[in-house]
Amino acid sequence: MLNSVPTLDKQALFELLSCRFDGEDKKLSQIPNPILLHDAEKSAKKIADAIRENKRIALVGDYDVDGVSSTAIMVDFFRQIPYPLDAIIPNRFKDGYGVSPTVLDRVDADLIITVDNGISALEAANICKERAIDLIITDHHTPGDSLPDAYSIVDPKLSSCEYPFKEICGAQVAWLLLALVKKELNLSIDMKQFLDILAIAIIADIMPLIDINRTLVKEGLKVLISSNRPASIIIRDFLNKSVITSEDIAFQIAPRINSAGRLEDASIALEFFTATDTNKAYKQFELLGKLNDLRKETEAEATKEAIAEADADADVIVVAKENWHEGVVGIVAARLVDKFGKPAVVLSIENGVAKGSARSIGDVSIYELIKANEQLLTKFGGHKMAAGLGLKEEDINTFRDAINKSASSIDPDDFIPKDKVMGILSSDDIDFELLNLLQNFEPYGEANHRPSFLFKDAEVVSIKTMGKEKSHCRITLRQFPHDRKTQELVLFRQVLEMPTDRKLSCSYTIAKNEFNGRVSLQLLVNKIY
Repeated sequence: MLNSVPTLDKQALFELLSCRFDGEDKKLSQIPNPILLHDAEKSAKKIADAIRENKRIALVGDYDVDGVSSTAIMVDFFRQIPYPLDAIIPNRFKDGYGVSPTVLDRVDADLIITVDNGISALEAANICKERAIDLIITDHHTPGDSLPDAYSIVDPKLSSCEYPFKEICGAQVAWLLLALVKKELNLSIDMKQFLDILAIAIIADIMPLIDINRTLVKEGLKVLISSNRPASIIIRDFLNKSVITSEDIAFQIAPRINSAGRLEDASIALEFFTATDTNKAYKQFELLGKLNDLRKETEAEATKEAIAEADADADVIVVAKENWHEGVVGIVAARLVDKFGKPAVVLSIENGVAKGSARSIGDVSIYELIKANEQLLTKFGGHKMAAGLGLKEEDINTFRDAINKSASSIDPDDFIPKDKVMGILSSDDIDFELLNLLQNFEPYGEANHRPSFLFKDAEVVSIKTMGKEKSHCRITLRQFPHDRKTQELVLFRQVLEMPTDRKLSCSYTIAKNEFNGRVSLQLLVNKIY
């Protein structure tokens, strides 16, 4: 692979990055009309009527970042009408996922709206019917063969939906629906004010950062910098940067928001997003930070055990163990994907029942692989890159064999990660002009990965440990023997020993580093070959 990597200059890089996009970025005004979403107008009219008739409205969200963000946007919107909304986010451990019978036991409403869940809630829809509750489902996950018998279903993945861009998250579906509710009630609420939370949801739910998603994230990050929302003020203070990137959200903010639902209760994260003063927001953010630290410890231990259990020769890694924390299995699956370069399923077993998460790589749809073997499962749901599932402990080995059999017919090229190395840069080209060029193609994320470059057989000048626990290192390289200047790279969560031949091949990305008012280039090691 390393022999076929081209040498690039800035012009060649610019042309390669330009090819990722079809024409100019869309403007907010060019976002397709929400009326194109199947049942969206019908749903908006029902919500507007319920408000006019003073009916009791309940909202059921989800415990991940997308679900919490969707719920927060809805709560804030209803607060501004103003109209009472009973917002519930199920507890992962007590309630399970989505609008379940357990959740319905404590809901007293005339109308229930779901956000980021509900497309597979067949039983809950029947209970709502029996109790004469109108159920509006808003979701973005792939529908199964049977749909819930609800009043209306708003989901871009429905075959009957004419919305032109399908890869949107739950918060986007909720936001687009609220734009129609605003119109129905003739409200003066500015829908742009929610873009800070919306951007966080799009990034955290790994939506492709192309088309309208690119536009919304770009605009949302601008709103995040200027918003007077207490949560946004705290995020700005925490990041302490003049420009916030999608990667700041993905690696520093999203894990904190997620940690609440993973380890305790997502209401902690919801209270952060919906706090009406900075004191409350700060307290919730501090709590999220502590939960995130605990999540890291729990996840590190489970990851170590999962790597030991994994069959490196399998097409799909499937590991299962008792007492793995149910809240971290999704992250552990992502770690296995990084480690082995293959899709991974991680299951936590309790009382003969296995529940878990799956993550994918390249162009492999983990959802389709799981669906092909649904006869072995008690439940499943998700999308191309991530899914959740449940099955009996006794069926795990059969499922492992079956999903690997399904994967054996997939084109090997589909397993190639999207973030492959773009090329080799000359040392003279690694400068602020290059950084500016790269910034023009932000935001980076799914379907628009930050460009990765290669140092091939570079001379290792020095390796120094860094960080409080000396768990990271700073590597100084001379890329070519004739280079006068050296390059400094940072390798996180690993300490590299000096190679015996003092040579190193690695891929790296280039980021902007702001510290104490100083701006510098930072080269971050991706992978060592």
